[in-house]
Parts: sequence; structure tokens; C-alpha cells
Amino acid sequence: MTASTKINKSWFLFSMMLIAANLRLPITMIPPLLNTIEKNLGIPKSLAGLITSIPLVTFALLSPIIVKVAKKFGNELTVFLFFILLIIGSYLRVIPTIGALMFGTFLVGVGIDSGNVLVPAMIKDHLPNQIPLGTSLYTMSMLLIGAIGTALAGVLITKISLQLTLMILSIAAIIALVFWIPNLRYNQRDTASTKRVTYRSVWNQSLGWLITAFFGFQSLVYYSFVTWLPSMLTSHGISAILASNLLTVLQLSGLPCSFIVPYFSTKKHGFKHLLIMLTIGYAIAPLGYLFPTGNLIFLSIVTVVTGFGSGIAFNMAVIFFTEKTNNHYQTAEVSGMAQSAGYLLGAIGPVLFGYLENALGSWNLVLWILVLVSVLLVLSGILIARHQPIAEH
Repeated sequence: MTASTKINKSWFLFSMMLIAANLRLPITMIPPLLNTIEKNLGIPKSLAGLITSIPLVTFALLSPIIVKVAKKFGNELTVFLFFILLIIGSYLRVIPTIGALMFGTFLVGVGIDSGNVLVPAMIKDHLPNQIPLGTSLYTMSMLLIGAIGTALAGVLITKISLQLTLMILSIAAIIALVFWIPNLRYNQRDTASTKRVTYRSVWNQSLGWLITAFFGFQSLVYYSFVTWLPSMLTSHGISAILASNLLTVLQLSGLPCSFIVPYFSTKKHGFKHLLIMLTIGYAIAPLGYLFPTGNLIFLSIVTVVTGFGSGIAFNMAVIFFTEKTNNHYQTAEVSGMAQSAGYLLGAIGPVLFGYLENALGSWNLVLWILVLVSVLLVLSGILIARHQPIAEH
């Protein structure tokens, strides 16, 4: 009997959602705290941007390694062990030194990456007939709690200290770890029987690289906006609190996509409609930030549409992991591959764009670059949608 036939599916879904809730929260809680971190530690914007970039570099370096660790120890146990590192890293960041902040952020990235890579594979393994449902709940939890974390961080930092804010928001990872423990009973290692499964590596297939490009482009655009949108908005004369709230709006606007994308992905011309929505949301809407206006209604509309585009992009990337592979081994491998090279590209954005704004005193060039990357994102999506699934042999 395999793990997928005996696992408690309801409990798996619930605990998986708690794990997913912590896959963006430790990153999205940081932007509202950046000004305080810069002041408390005396660091420039480019170094502050590293706090977002470090987890992305960690994802890039460790994603292929996590796939190998999971093959040896099992997906459920691997996520459990790596989440312990996430918790340790989260509370290291409470120590008010640059070293503790950066190393803690590195450990946070290590922990997050186990969920990033392995949860889509576990959904395909444990819920083979409910992949759209599992994917929807996975991405919804990630996006919703990430957005709530941004809002809470913005509120808490005005009421309590930076250290206490970090401690409170990091409790979510402890809760997830506790509720994940029952799943360890169904941990499935790569035994002699599972090793007989042979499949063609995704690393030497063009579709694997196209999915990697798609994931990388959406990471670059999303994490650049998450890091610097508040600064972009304050340059329009918007207050810091309003700018932080609009960043929360950006993230919440992607929530409906957790259900829209899986729904359309099963329809005949679904991907065509998704790509049109992606073009409007990511390649056109951000141009609105170029207009020198502080009109809150206008900037809110631009933010909502851009956030919707971010939700379309991320959910399409996750759907490609499951819909364009034939088994959960390939799903884990393409997930690891895409997140390895993809997050490396994503890590460039926060640091490079912080540097560019410092040098030029304007966000305009940055916004044009982000729109160009979004056009490349749409083009790679068109090619993936037309491509047959990754070859099995």
C-alpha cells in the first residue's frame, strides 16, 4: 500500500495549508519593517534589499539538493526537518545585529525552500484526482497569509518594537510544524521498489527550461514589487502607512487566482484566456506607476490589477509543475529545477533595483525593466501552453 492510498487526505490538506502559509510570510513581513531595520542597524537600501534576496538565492542553491534529500529521507520528513531550521532562523533575526539578521534570513530561506519544492510533488502524489483543489488551497494559503503578514507587520511596527514584531509573526511556523507531525506516519522513502521507477530527467528537456524561465521571470517581477512598491508609492507622495496597505492590497488581489487559474487550466482555451489576463496585469498595469500622480484611487486600481497579474503568474507556474509532468518524481524535479534557476533570477531584482533607484533617484527605469520582463514572461507562457507534457522516457 502506498502513502497516497492510506494518508488522511483531509488532515494532509489542512496541515499542507499551514506549511504553505509560511512559504511567503517570512519574506513578505519584511518590507514594512525595512525602514526600521535600516535605521536600527544603520544599513543602506541596497543592503536592506538583501533581506529579500537572501532567501531567493538560498532557493536557487538548495532546490536541487532538497529533491535529492527528499528521495533519500522522504518528502514529509524532509519538510519537517527543514521547517525546524526555518523556526531557528526566524528567531535568530530577533537578535539586533546585521550578522544574526542575515544568517537567520539564510536559515529561513532553507526552511521555506523545502515546502516550495516538495509540496507540489506531495499534492500530485497524495491527491492524484484532486490536483486542482490541492493546488488552489496551497497557493491561496501562501498568498493570503503572506498578505496578512505584510499588513500585520505594518501595524505592529507602529505599536511595538522590531524584535517583538518578528517574534509574534514567527509563531505561525511553530504552529505549522506541530500540525505537520501526524503526516510523518506516511513518510515514504525511496525504497528498492520506488527506485525502479525510471523517468527522463527534466534538465535536458526544452520544456523544463521554459518552465524555469517562466518561474524566474515571475519571481523577478513579484519580489521586486514586494520589496520596493512601498518606496515607489511614497515617491508619489503617498504616506508610508498607505503605501504599506497598498502592498497588502497587491498581494490580496492575487488571491482569486488560486481558483481562477486551476479552473481555466482544465478548459479547452483556458491558457489563452489566462495569458491575456497575465498581459493586462503584469505587462500593462505597472505602466500606471510611471504617471507622476498621488491620486489614491488611480494608484489603488493600478495596484489591484498588478496584484491580479502576480496571482495569475504564480499560480500558472505551480500548475505547470503538476500539469506538464507525468509523475510526482518529475514534479519534484521540475519544481526544484525551476525554483533553482528561477529564484536566482528573482534574487537579482530587489538588490539591483534598489541600487538603480539610489543611483538615478527615480523608479522609472526600474518600472520599464519590470514591464519588459513581464513581456518575456507572457511569451514563455505561450510556448509552455502549446508544448506537450515533459517526456517520461
